[in-house]
Amino acid sequence: MLPTEYRLRRREDFATAVRRGRRAGRPALVVHLRSGATDPHAPGESAPLTRAGFVVSKAVGGAVVRNKVKRRLRHLMRDRIDLFPPGSLVVVRALPGAGDADHAQLARDLDAALKRLLGGGAR
Repeated sequence: MLPTEYRLRRREDFATAVRRGRRAGRPALVVHLRSGATDPHAPGESAPLTRAGFVVSKAVGGAVVRNKVKRRLRHLMRDRIDLFPPGSLVVVRALPGAGDADHAQLARDLDAALKRLLGGGAR
């Protein structure tokens, strides 16, 4: 599970990542990345943490399916959170196909999107 301090919670942070960040889409999800954004809410002078948030709408499925998708995405991001520059804001938006995708398919789509965003892959 993704630790609490690495999660996005404020609406403004979600909006910043989605509106001002870059994005990469795959069949089951879209990843929005705002690299190295400074966190105005963080106290002290320590390096800001990379934070991730998840958007899973009713188009994905019922409550049980949505929660399953969110748990899977949080689990997948836990291992990948260190790939991002410090202070990055990441929003993973599940598309309707995510409800039918298994864990391996979500992992492949997430890895492909992150490779495109972080590695500068071609379209």
